[in-house]
Amino acid sequence: MKVNSEGVSSSRVYLPAGQSHASLLDFFIANFPHIDGSEWEARFEEGLVMTADGVPVQANNVYLPNTHLLYFRRLAREPEIPFEEVILFQDEHILVADKPHFLPVTPSGLYLHQTLLNRLKKKTGIQDLSPIHRIDRDTAGLVIFSVNPKERAQYQNLFRDRVVKKVYEAIAPYSEELINKLPMTYQSRLEESEHFLQMQEVAGETNADTLIELLEASKPWARYRLTPGSGKKHQLRCHLNSLGIPIRHDQIYPILTPYQEYELDFSKPLQLLAREVAFLDPVTGDMRHFMTNKSLST
Repeated sequence: MKVNSEGVSSSRVYLPAGQSHASLLDFFIANFPHIDGSEWEARFEEGLVMTADGVPVQANNVYLPNTHLLYFRRLAREPEIPFEEVILFQDEHILVADKPHFLPVTPSGLYLHQTLLNRLKKKTGIQDLSPIHRIDRDTAGLVIFSVNPKERAQYQNLFRDRVVKKVYEAIAPYSEELINKLPMTYQSRLEESEHFLQMQEVAGETNADTLIELLEASKPWARYRLTPGSGKKHQLRCHLNSLGIPIRHDQIYPILTPYQEYELDFSKPLQLLAREVAFLDPVTGDMRHFMTNKSLST
């Protein structure tokens, strides 16, 4: 794996012996049909396709089976996120970052350079960084990264086995009816909806639960403490919406609002914050407890 000057990691592709192509360009066009041929031509011209040793190759080079090539993505334009992440903790095992709103954790879609992962690789020089869990691009707060690839699975298993305590805060509407029921553990079954961005509640066995507590009331808004017992996609957003108190500035619940691809409205961040993470470190045996420096206010 190579990393360019912007901290972006390369992808690796194997050239199998069972294929025959007139050139390297023909190979990439045939094996990546979802990417336009002109895009591959541009990548070759910009030196974004190279040998495993990092030497750029040409589009018309001969196809050599049983070899590996590296290549980088190319984006003509990418949204600029004008907020900085903060490294709260770092040792030889993990790195804990405090992520701002709007910044994706890993590259996807329009985002390549402007991601938490690539920013941290560039800032620390640690190319083996890998997130051991994710939070939404819209959500701010704590994200934990593995530093040593050999230890990564042990940390990821903590989240798989649900032995990590995660605490969130959210600003959502004040509800007199709901306030009288708090604290409460809300349970439901969540599944993907016909809109791939949205989750929905359906009948059936419960697969998601959230402890909801009131922290502060300042009508018409309130600040809630959310402790998920499970880790379903959009669980907190979906649960509060189902209770009639969608999180402030949520662009997905209750109504899916199309994102502005480039002209983002930074004045309305989703009022959801990953505040605390606590777990027993499987490598060091230490009890880890981290808290964000960020805050939400009603």
